[in-house]
Amino acid sequence: MIETLLNAVRSPDIRRKILFVGAMLVVFRLLSHVPVPGADPAALANFFEDNALFGLLDLFSGGGLARFSVVGLGLNPYINASIIMQLMSGVVPRLIELSREGEYGRNKINQYTRYLTVPLAALQSYAFLALLNSQQVLTTTFDLASPETLVQIVILTTGSLLLMWIGELVTERGIGNGISFIIFAGIIGRVPGAIQEFLAAPDLAVLVAFGAVGAAAVAAIILITEGQRRIPVEYASRVRGNRVYQGGRTFLPLKVNQAGVIPIIFSMSILLFPAQIAGYFTASQVEWVAAGATWIVNTLGPQNEIVYVPFYFLLTVAFTYFYTAFTFKADETADQLRKNGGYVPGIRPGKPTEEYLGKVVTRITLLGSIFLGIVAVSPYALGALFGDLGGLGLSLGGTGLLIAVSVVVETMKQLEAQMLMRNYEGFIK
Repeated sequence: MIETLLNAVRSPDIRRKILFVGAMLVVFRLLSHVPVPGADPAALANFFEDNALFGLLDLFSGGGLARFSVVGLGLNPYINASIIMQLMSGVVPRLIELSREGEYGRNKINQYTRYLTVPLAALQSYAFLALLNSQQVLTTTFDLASPETLVQIVILTTGSLLLMWIGELVTERGIGNGISFIIFAGIIGRVPGAIQEFLAAPDLAVLVAFGAVGAAAVAAIILITEGQRRIPVEYASRVRGNRVYQGGRTFLPLKVNQAGVIPIIFSMSILLFPAQIAGYFTASQVEWVAAGATWIVNTLGPQNEIVYVPFYFLLTVAFTYFYTAFTFKADETADQLRKNGGYVPGIRPGKPTEEYLGKVVTRITLLGSIFLGIVAVSPYALGALFGDLGGLGLSLGGTGLLIAVSVVVETMKQLEAQMLMRNYEGFIK
């Protein structure tokens, strides 16, 4: 393993990519500690300490939101824009056509996503500033006509767009998916402080049990993430001109968890949205508006586990099926097999193959969706088992752990491919 890593570092191209990714992550961590002017640090700390909703949102910004940093919004606007575009790609005819046009279509949809990120980032910046102002956190005058407020909105919006740009640079020039890397860095960046907080009053039994559960969770995540159902595919012999192409036998890999971590992010974003919007109106001068907003926050917020946890689980399961259906099209796969002379043994090409693939995907997605649902609600289960784990349970439990492990596994795969291209022995023997 160590020799393999050394071989990766010795390769100039791979070393350059690794160093570039590391440099971009360092830039991200430095930016997360650069504050936006105009906030009271003590009042800001008290606000996030008492607000479970924004504490959860702060997970994906690496603590930048709680520090009111220039990249405090993180990639939330970009994630929300991606969710909107993916939902629209299933109903808007123009976007449906683009999604079927291969690389060109994906590039156009990505371009539209970037355009949509700008107004979403500006809107979220304004809403966040309005909330902080209602909690007496801001030391400046909050008014759209105020230069201070406009500067703060521009800074927060620009910071979010800068992170989006850094993520795309990492994807283009580095190794792995840049957006995932930034989210990964944000989660990992919280771990040292969370561990220090947890060890302030150490309980050896709880620590050992938590470590054992964590190790089992990592193994389960890798098993489900890498698990696949291999559908055998045979190709008939083909004659083109004077040449005969012999058929062969291969397989169609269908992953148990084809959706990855996206359903959890989707369900979290949608579930938190009502409480997040309502939180901006809890300090309204209109009594019934403030009362209604407070009720929504208290009922649908993550602090109300009786309502939040079951809905979180069910939404995750539902979005797993939705996203799998969006990414894997049984009809297109069956049509491609037919055009290339391939068929599943015992299944007729065309419609029967489509129905068969759809049935198999539905069955294996059930396991993947339940697994993701369990992963999503696991921080609350950990809290019930081990008591209040603070930031440690949030960072290393559930979504945080899944993202971290998934990013590491995917990065190792890409390093493997890069090394095999350069005639190095890979990680997998």
